[in-house]
Amino acid sequence: MSLPRTLQGVSGVDPNELIAETLISEVAIRERIAVIGGEIARDYAGRPPLIVCVLKGAFVFLADLVRAIDLPVSVDFMAISSYGSGTQTSGIVRIVKDLDITIEGRDVLVVEDIVDSGLTLSYLVKSLQARRPRSIEICTLLTKPDRREVEIPLRYVGFEIPNRFVIGYGLDFDERFRNLPYIAVVDESKLT
Repeated sequence: MSLPRTLQGVSGVDPNELIAETLISEVAIRERIAVIGGEIARDYAGRPPLIVCVLKGAFVFLADLVRAIDLPVSVDFMAISSYGSGTQTSGIVRIVKDLDITIEGRDVLVVEDIVDSGLTLSYLVKSLQARRPRSIEICTLLTKPDRREVEIPLRYVGFEIPNRFVIGYGLDFDERFRNLPYIAVVDESKLT
């Protein structure tokens, strides 16, 4: 599958050579989000959640997800950093942008792009629990169970994927390729 013209020639990397394969199509993503949105609307009927989007990777997923939830949801954003410019976590977690809305007594639904080791999400959940919400649930587009170091209960999951580095649909490599409408596997041999 060819990349959008806007991604051609980024930093001297031919994006078509960077992608090993398309892992999840745009259609599959759209269909799965419709299902998850219906489940969230059913589960939170009568008590619309505050949705906390974890930036930057989850913003595309969030935009489509909230349109699939037939409830008057509230949305806020957090940015947490645990990656450098490469493909592996740095192991250091820090809050880059905190919430603007108080979550005490609220039903909170954290929307994440991908859960791999679980370390970053575990840190985030502990931070949010200290703020005394009524409930906290996790919705993630992707999960890599083979990489899990800390078990985190995931309430809503888009897709389970193998332990491969992926880009697209909000996920990036060095702040690039977030605007791909599908999820692609990176040929890591091309990153050296």
